[in-house]
Amino acid sequence: MIMKKTLIRSTGRYLPPRLVTNQDLMQWMDTTDEWIRQRTGVEQRYWVPEEGEVGAADLGLEASKIALDRAGWTAEDLDLIIFATLSPDIFFPGSGCLLQHKLGLETTPALDIRQQCTGFLYGLATADAYIKSGYANRVLFVGSEVHSTGLDISTKGRDVAVIFGDGAGALCLEGSGTDSEAGVLAASLHSQGRYADALIAEAPASRLNPRITHEMLDQGRHYPVMDGRNVFRLAVTHLPEVTYATLEKAGLNIDDIDLIIPHQANIRINQGFQKALKIPEEKMYHNIQRYGNTTAGSIPIALDEALEKGIIGPSSTVLFAGLGAGVTWGALIYRFPENKISR
Repeated sequence: MIMKKTLIRSTGRYLPPRLVTNQDLMQWMDTTDEWIRQRTGVEQRYWVPEEGEVGAADLGLEASKIALDRAGWTAEDLDLIIFATLSPDIFFPGSGCLLQHKLGLETTPALDIRQQCTGFLYGLATADAYIKSGYANRVLFVGSEVHSTGLDISTKGRDVAVIFGDGAGALCLEGSGTDSEAGVLAASLHSQGRYADALIAEAPASRLNPRITHEMLDQGRHYPVMDGRNVFRLAVTHLPEVTYATLEKAGLNIDDIDLIIPHQANIRINQGFQKALKIPEEKMYHNIQRYGNTTAGSIPIALDEALEKGIIGPSSTVLFAGLGAGVTWGALIYRFPENKISR
């Protein structure tokens, strides 16, 4: 039976040129390379230039141009842009509209989503729904973050600051009528707002009047704070659960998965996830050591890298999973078609 499937036509990634190592961080805070590696797995990350003027849409533009070129598409071929970020260029409007303009488009719709570390999962599931419903056929998904300009780069903020990096990943997605078992096979998405305080940046906020003050800035209430133990507990509990639930939806078992690409939040979380699934290390993809946590960008960046390395390819079945601020969590299973992906 011919059914419309959402296929990944191409991928692209972009990291800003400013490399920041753990040793570099030692000039701003009381830390060591060993301390950071042991707790997070991060060895280096990329940040936008110190002088600023580079936002999430700028990084997203570079990743998008790569993905579009590989797909053989022009920006005018797009029916929809989905932009995932927790670090928009400006308070409003959304970065998706800014990217749309940077791509030289006139009226192409742009949808911003704020699912933080699960932005890729929610974004790909949303694109799949648009495509299968017939509202769009060619969709550009972008996950992009500029964390570095919003971190407390001091000893007080080091628990959070050492983790995050800047970067963007992009996918060109297209609907295709096929009877093959390719495309998005199943997805499971969840949220639980009772844990919103586990990872939060409080200000500026509409519930505060004024939304931000000099006193709040002095108190550091505009910086992200995290209850690391709680986030770890939630992740190692929910990620295996949602993985098995999504496998059941797809009619698969864990042995049918060629590679798991988790959100790159912390190497310890991913190792705990791997242990719970009882899978070999080579089936779990890690790149947090090179890029840090790029939030909405982490899974698409990792996917592009895994394709580049030949770890996955035609007919590969990949499971994506993650948990982040909200809290939100989920998993999605995608099977590549038999033909080679453009990249």
